[in-house]
Amino acid sequence: MQTDVLIIGGGTAGCFAAITASEQSPRTKIIIAEKANIKRSGCLAAGVNALNAYITKGHTPDFYVDYATADAHGIAREDLLLSMSKRLNEVTEKLESLGLVILKDENGEYVSRGNRNIKINGENIKPILANAVKKLDNVTVINNLNIVDYVTYGNRVIGAWGNSVNEEKLYFISAKENIICTGGAAGLYKPNNPGFSRHKMWYCPFNTGAGYAMGIRAGAEMTTFEMRFIALRCKDTIAPTGTLAQGVGAKQINSLGEVYENKYGLTTSQRLWGTVEENKSGRGPCYLKTDSITAEQAEDLEKAYLNMAPSQTLKWVSSQKSADSENVEIEGTEPYVVGGHTASGYWVNNNRKTTLDGLYAAGDVAGGCPQKYVTGALVEGKITAIAALKELGKFDNFQIENQFIEKTVLEVSKRFSSANTETPETIEEKMQDVMDTYAGGIKTNYSYSQESLAVANEKIKEIEQELDTIFCSDMRELTHFFEVRERLTVCLSLIAHLSARKETRWHCFAENLSYPEKDDEHFLKYINSRLENGEIKIIERQLAKRYGKYEYQN
Repeated sequence: MQTDVLIIGGGTAGCFAAITASEQSPRTKIIIAEKANIKRSGCLAAGVNALNAYITKGHTPDFYVDYATADAHGIAREDLLLSMSKRLNEVTEKLESLGLVILKDENGEYVSRGNRNIKINGENIKPILANAVKKLDNVTVINNLNIVDYVTYGNRVIGAWGNSVNEEKLYFISAKENIICTGGAAGLYKPNNPGFSRHKMWYCPFNTGAGYAMGIRAGAEMTTFEMRFIALRCKDTIAPTGTLAQGVGAKQINSLGEVYENKYGLTTSQRLWGTVEENKSGRGPCYLKTDSITAEQAEDLEKAYLNMAPSQTLKWVSSQKSADSENVEIEGTEPYVVGGHTASGYWVNNNRKTTLDGLYAAGDVAGGCPQKYVTGALVEGKITAIAALKELGKFDNFQIENQFIEKTVLEVSKRFSSANTETPETIEEKMQDVMDTYAGGIKTNYSYSQESLAVANEKIKEIEQELDTIFCSDMRELTHFFEVRERLTVCLSLIAHLSARKETRWHCFAENLSYPEKDDEHFLKYINSRLENGEIKIIERQLAKRYGKYEYQN
């Protein structure tokens, strides 16, 4: 297939990139390749009950940049944060015009939830975006298409190829410009819930780091993988704690009833760190104190959780208890690599162009811009669409060579050879066990050492060699094979980044026992990487200024 613009991933950023590009250039041919079904795919699949990135009344974009930079302990691209923050309210209004219900007060003002958030009825936010895309005449959505890799010509991405999840088909799509919107990486570590419930996790379990892996293999520069994200969640249900902390002002307390959150700090990583430390000190379990809220507030919480985490509401109902009668126990999840909460992802310029020509990155897969959440992903979708359209006339479609297609088909066919014995699931479990034990998983309270990382690196490379032994019985299992391969690629880059930052800047997110203190003198900088000749090369970059132009260097 051929197109003008290929959007890989039909989630939050991908949908908005398509909407923006179509509105600005109705004759431009656009393809969205989506692994699932665009109606309920990505991080918004189950809904959301607030927009966590919004410039509320009395605040400015600079206020948001200050918050996000401080929460990241200084490791953030302030230029990217500013260009995002300036457009947060603009995309919110667009969402409302598409049909999103945003709560308003008696004066018609959005109802805020803290200084940076507004309340929404967001159980249908993804279908709203998907329906807007389906109305666009120049946009073709291909559901159940798992993009596996870029097709490149020199340093330029000229398209991508992938497999149908359900049919025995491979797709080869050439494109003049490409936008990667595939999300971050879940499933690298052993999760809270084993076995049948292993996908009951904080982050979308079907976001496997595909976009990261494609970029790594193609030689793109990546940034800040070592700033992992570990969510503090309601125990068992893995429901968000912000709904309680910000919605009703619930404080973090230990089993003695002591408020401990101020003792450790109030950044995202410090809230988790405090909980881990209290448990290690024998003062756990830890809770969010809700037993003093009103019955009306408790009822509002039950309704709010129905928008994004109904399991928490069901837990209250089934136990015949409510938030005002019992404090909510909290715990940390396994670590993730995700650029929507931290700064992990592609190294990009202000137009979100990657170091590969013809490729832009938006949403969780784009690095440098933490705390972007839903609205920030929409903004980056818009930015990439506008930038890609400006470049369109400069390049014709490169034809994907038949020789490349034939070679790829042959390689894929080997996966169905009966001589193979392993399953993707077996390899995945081995990988998760290694990461959990040696690279800072739940088992070690998220901590690691230089020595344990070296062991993790060796063992992940050994597991990577076992990929050739995997047998796939159908196209869905083939998809799972590629997902495991992607995760292994991301694991190796993550380990390299964790090892390169020889300090502990973010407790739990990057808890380095070999270097337990923060080191501003040597590490107030970005840790980047690029795959060169099969080896991960670490690149150190100086911090960006908020104002002025900060472009990457190839």
